[in-house]
Amino acid sequence: MTNRQHLRATFRRGDTDAVSRMAAVQVERSQAVGDPAGEVEGLYGLARVALRNQQLDQAAELAQRALAVAQQEGMPRLEERPRHVLAAVARLSGDYARARDLYEASVQLNRELGQDEHVHSEYHNLALVELHLGNIERARQLIEESRERVFRDGYRDFLPYLGIAAAALASADRDVQLAARLIGLTGRAFADLGQVPDPDDARELDALRICVEDALGRDVFEAECAIGAGWTVMRAFGRAWAGGTGRYPDGE
Repeated sequence: MTNRQHLRATFRRGDTDAVSRMAAVQVERSQAVGDPAGEVEGLYGLARVALRNQQLDQAAELAQRALAVAQQEGMPRLEERPRHVLAAVARLSGDYARARDLYEASVQLNRELGQDEHVHSEYHNLALVELHLGNIERARQLIEESRERVFRDGYRDFLPYLGIAAAALASADRDVQLAARLIGLTGRAFADLGQVPDPDDARELDALRICVEDALGRDVFEAECAIGAGWTVMRAFGRAWAGGTGRYPDGE
C-alpha cells in the first residue's frame, strides 16, 4: 500500500488524529525534498480532516494551498483532489448552486484524466446537490445511473453511498418508512466495510436521521432502521433493480 493509499484508508476508517499526524509529516517531508505530489496529498489529507471537524474556512484554505502547488507545477492531475474539497466546502456551506458548478467541473476534469471512479464519486455528490436544489428527477436519474455503475464496475467501497443517496431520494419522495430502512441499511454497509461516511455524506445522513425520526417517532424509526439493517446492499439494489422490478425487499 502506498503512502497515499494508507492515508486515505485511514481517513475512511475514521481515525482523524492519525490522518492529521500523517498528513502533517507528509507535507513537511515533501516540501523538504521538492515533492509536489506528496505535498498536495498531505494538504488534501489535512483539508479532509478540517471538513470532518466542520472547520470549513480552514478546509478551503488548505485546499487552495494544495491547488496553488498543483497549478505552479502545471499538473492538472494534482488539481483534482483540491478541487473536490472546494466543492465539498460549498456543499457543506449550503451554497448548492456553486457546489453543482464545482462538481460538474470536477466530473469533466476526472473524465479528461481517465479517473472513472472519481467521475462516479462526483456524480454521486452531484445527485445529492440536485436534491437540495429541488431537482428531484435529475437526482433520481443520477442515482439510478450510479447504482448501475457500482454493480457493473464492482465499486465495493461505494456500496454504503448507494444507501445514503437512496434514503435521501426516498425522503424527498416523502416515503419516510423506506428512508428509515435505507438509513439502517447504510449503517450496516459502512460497518461491514469498517468505514465511516465522508464528511459531506455524514452531514447528509445526520440530517436525514433527524428528519425521518421526527416524522415517524423514535420507536418506529428505530424499528424500521433495524429492518433495513437486516438487508444486504446487493439484496436491496442488485438483482432486483437489475431485473427491472423497481422494488426494495421486504424486511424480515
